[in-house]
Amino acid sequence: MTFRKRLLLSYLILIALPLLVLSSLFYRTSLNVVTEQAQKNVYDVVMKNNDVIDTKLGIADQNSRALFVDKDLFQIFNDLNPAKEEELLAADRQITAILSKYYSLNEDVYSAQLWTSYYNFGSSVQMPLGNPVQSDIYKEAVKAGGKMVWYPTYDFIQMFNQPWLENGSIDFRYLFSATRLLNFSHMEDSTLVKLKPDVERPVLTISFKSTVMDQLFEKSIPAGSTYMVLNPEDIVVASSDSTLVTKPFKEDWLDQFRDKDSGTARIKIDGRSQIVSYARSEITGWLSIVVTPQSVLVESLVPVIRTSTLVSAIALSVVALLFAYFILSRITGPIKKLMSAMRSVGEGDFGTRVEVTRQDEFGLLSQRFNRMNDRIEMLVKENYEIKLKEKEAEIQALNMQMNPHFLYNTLNIMNWTAIENNQTELSKMLVCLSNMLHYTSRKDWGAVHLTDELEWIRNYFFIMSARFEGKFIVSYEIEPILYEEKVPRLLFQPFVENAILHGFSGMEEGGEITIRGWTEGESRYFEISDNGRGISKEGIDTILYKESASVGIKNTISRIRMAYGDEYGIRIDSTRGKGTSIVIHLPHKIQ
Repeated sequence: MTFRKRLLLSYLILIALPLLVLSSLFYRTSLNVVTEQAQKNVYDVVMKNNDVIDTKLGIADQNSRALFVDKDLFQIFNDLNPAKEEELLAADRQITAILSKYYSLNEDVYSAQLWTSYYNFGSSVQMPLGNPVQSDIYKEAVKAGGKMVWYPTYDFIQMFNQPWLENGSIDFRYLFSATRLLNFSHMEDSTLVKLKPDVERPVLTISFKSTVMDQLFEKSIPAGSTYMVLNPEDIVVASSDSTLVTKPFKEDWLDQFRDKDSGTARIKIDGRSQIVSYARSEITGWLSIVVTPQSVLVESLVPVIRTSTLVSAIALSVVALLFAYFILSRITGPIKKLMSAMRSVGEGDFGTRVEVTRQDEFGLLSQRFNRMNDRIEMLVKENYEIKLKEKEAEIQALNMQMNPHFLYNTLNIMNWTAIENNQTELSKMLVCLSNMLHYTSRKDWGAVHLTDELEWIRNYFFIMSARFEGKFIVSYEIEPILYEEKVPRLLFQPFVENAILHGFSGMEEGGEITIRGWTEGESRYFEISDNGRGISKEGIDTILYKESASVGIKNTISRIRMAYGDEYGIRIDSTRGKGTSIVIHLPHKIQ
């Protein structure tokens, strides 16, 4: 995988992970906010429904209080003779009219009656009650002694023992009732008048169909929700599931809401997340409960949230990818240029350069690459020149060999001739010349031990001493450690020759040449000094820096620098009339 692909893959991972996390957080947060708002809305609906129910039932409760002091009802029951049927019929008409005045405008009231052991008054709706005095409703009202009793939904057939209606279709099958024992009284001339002690107190029964609550909840709660109204004994007063009405409801999840007045909560019912909103009636004490699946509340918004999250994620991904592509181009563009330039350099084109257009790290890298190419080009050129000079030296050595066997044989014949003529000095000169020629005509032109170099220079001094008899003497001061190290061939010859031929010109005797050698740290130094006439400053500059007749010195300086580096070479110190000192600087312990 290329660097570009790895970098792009890294960017994709770095982009995808945060986007995945952010999208997930956005989706969950949005879903939670929507769910909380929907939960609040359902709770508000339950509270409003509870207020409506309390208002409706509260009106019935207030009207029942008004009946306590109704003067007409007081007169009817106080003067009524239950034994006379005509009085009962007349009283029934009057009582029906009075009850109608209080409850006829309340469309939620199914029937309003006054029950006694001898007659059921105000039955505008034909309901076969049988003997209501035997019912639990009547008994609870009597037991309450004048307090309003809200009796939960009951089965009319079972409550009033009317089995013959079982197979019939009646619209008053399931009712819930409000009952109160009425002990009439009224004020006459600031005096409270009560019923006669022997008058039976009637029981007011206000009956409602359970569908009153059904209509209210079904129109207001979200689709898919279920509701129920429970009395304190957990009897179902109303429910979206009609099979539960009149039956006790004993689910475990209900325990956490049983002693509370109102609220909302998220719970698990049968493994599903549900939102339960509840409110308790101040009139009846009944608990209204609405159970809404959490998925139902947000199912219409989930696609919107999911779509918006997906669109946002895609948009951010596109922007991030464009940004990543821009960054990759800024990174890999210079790298491609460098790779192309390196490929050209690898093929031998050291003149290749990378255009520097930036000031960052890539610009610096391009500058360093260009500088490296300059250095390589220079080194290649230097190496080429070195090889060229080596070839020239080899050619020169070959030329100097001049059939050495013939030359050595000739010198050998001349030597024996000199010996036969008793010319000992000439014989020695011929031997020295033979050794010198043998030294310089070697095919290997590399570095030699200092011992060999000094041996050659002694032969040279012998010949020159014979030529310039008594003109100069030679002394050596060399540290023993230097004898085992190597030096360039003919290192001393140009300087010694310059001292003899030029330094001692005009002198007949008294010339002194000293060759010294010592070490300092990582360097070796050799000094060739004489007491000749010296060299002017212009002469020194000409030797070191200009084209001159001192080809041997120039060649020696070039060979030293090519072998060891530009920091090595020679230094010339000279004083007119006092002599010249030439110091050769070489590295120590380097072959």
